[in-house]
Amino acid sequence: MTRQPAEDAELAQLQRESFAYFIHEANPANGLVIDKTASGWPASIAATGLALAAYPVGVERGFWARSAAVERTLTTLRFFWNSPQGPEPDATGYKGFYYHFLDMQTGRRAWDCELSTIDSAFLLAGALAAGAYFNADTSEEREIRTLVDALYRRADWTWAQDGEATVTHGWRPESGFISYRWEGYDEALLLYILGLGSTTHPLPQESYKAWLSTYRWEHCYGYDYLYAGSLFTHQLSHVWIDFRGIQDAFMHGKGIDYFENSRRATYVQQRYAIENPRKFAGYGEHCWGITASEGPGPETLKLEGVERSFFDYLGRGVPYGPDDGTLAPWAVVASIPFAPEIVLPAISYCIHQAKLKESNAYGFKAAFNPTHPGEPGNPFGWWVSPWHFGLNIGPTVLMIENHRSGMLWRLMRDCSYVQTGLRRAGFTGGWLAGE
Repeated sequence: MTRQPAEDAELAQLQRESFAYFIHEANPANGLVIDKTASGWPASIAATGLALAAYPVGVERGFWARSAAVERTLTTLRFFWNSPQGPEPDATGYKGFYYHFLDMQTGRRAWDCELSTIDSAFLLAGALAAGAYFNADTSEEREIRTLVDALYRRADWTWAQDGEATVTHGWRPESGFISYRWEGYDEALLLYILGLGSTTHPLPQESYKAWLSTYRWEHCYGYDYLYAGSLFTHQLSHVWIDFRGIQDAFMHGKGIDYFENSRRATYVQQRYAIENPRKFAGYGEHCWGITASEGPGPETLKLEGVERSFFDYLGRGVPYGPDDGTLAPWAVVASIPFAPEIVLPAISYCIHQAKLKESNAYGFKAAFNPTHPGEPGNPFGWWVSPWHFGLNIGPTVLMIENHRSGMLWRLMRDCSYVQTGLRRAGFTGGWLAGE
């Protein structure tokens, strides 16, 4: 597909504006990145991991000086290495994992949240990306690489299994392990690969096989694909890992790879919006993107004679729902490597027709809902989120870059832990075989 100069300029501007979140919405004293641009909100370790992966992009694109990126990266890594690890309820982490939300100033556990295995995986993946990029023979960049290795090796993946095959969602000091496990296809693809690649506390290969056994293959809107309803689940592992041309046992049996699977899931999203079975306003060829996001609810309104229920933060999905008319423009952007031919027009729609970048500091806001009227007198005529989220900003910056240059994919290809994890998961072919 041939891109037009205007499209390239729009992508570059969106990437630059989004990257600014990581410069300005972080605590320079500890490197923690705020989860959401609301007063008093805590940091998210996932957003901080995405920031660590984004800093090299900022350097390469001229958004930030290398010296500033090195300083922020070192500050972040030093904080996580030196922060309290233990079973105490106010620690920062335990067993090499970290609490989902941390106080922006103290770095201690916030909101009595869980020690999150998946968010810790995003943090560690971001650290590994930084370690791969900052490869200069200087004391600062050598320290980055040393800290990255130490942080990754500290994570006790076998502990996170809690005696069973698959990995738990997390742990709380008050009640122990969460009953939910990473089962069924989702963003935990990255988690299992990182766990399998460990040289200290690795997941056994049987753990990955157990996870594969919970997959759900479906046929929707003319596409056969590995089902997961929310669009983000088809994206987040791909932020770091290039799945083009490599296959595990499951994908080998289906004759595709995970990248092709995400392409199909992206098209299912568009087809669902075109058919619009629930008759929400706005849905169409260039207006789609249903994922886990905040929304205008919870409330029920009668609109044009139809009673509509709207939700707050929820894992919205396609084609079975839940769906309340809420769309997330960042989730469209994060699909750009898979299907640029339908994503670029949708981005243009969000910019020019829906005007979702107007008066925003960091590119697109988190979500919008053309069916919900929003607050009286709002300039859009429908509900638009007042917030930006780090977990949305990161994939915007990084997937635009993977589309433009493949930079993060190249960095992570050279990471021995990722290579080991992929091979132990049974991946073969493509770049893993030197093809």
